[in-house]
Amino acid sequence: MSSTAKITLASTTLGAIGIIVFVHYAQQAEKAAMHAGVIRDMEQQRLKRERQADFEMQRQLEQEYRKIQTVSDSNGQTSS
Repeated sequence: MSSTAKITLASTTLGAIGIIVFVHYAQQAEKAAMHAGVIRDMEQQRLKRERQADFEMQRQLEQEYRKIQTVSDSNGQTSS
């Protein structure tokens, strides 16, 4: 085998190995990024549920307070 053929074989082999390593790394990085997105979405949903629960609790408290208290508007009108 000539030295040119050996150099060509070695360079194509190294090139192929380099491409395989790069693609593998890129897939792992993409998978990690996608997983981080799922974690972020789950956290956002959890916060949304907590805020909705707080809102519902505040609304119930307001309704209870309106039943037992007289509330006046800034116009002086009384509502119950």
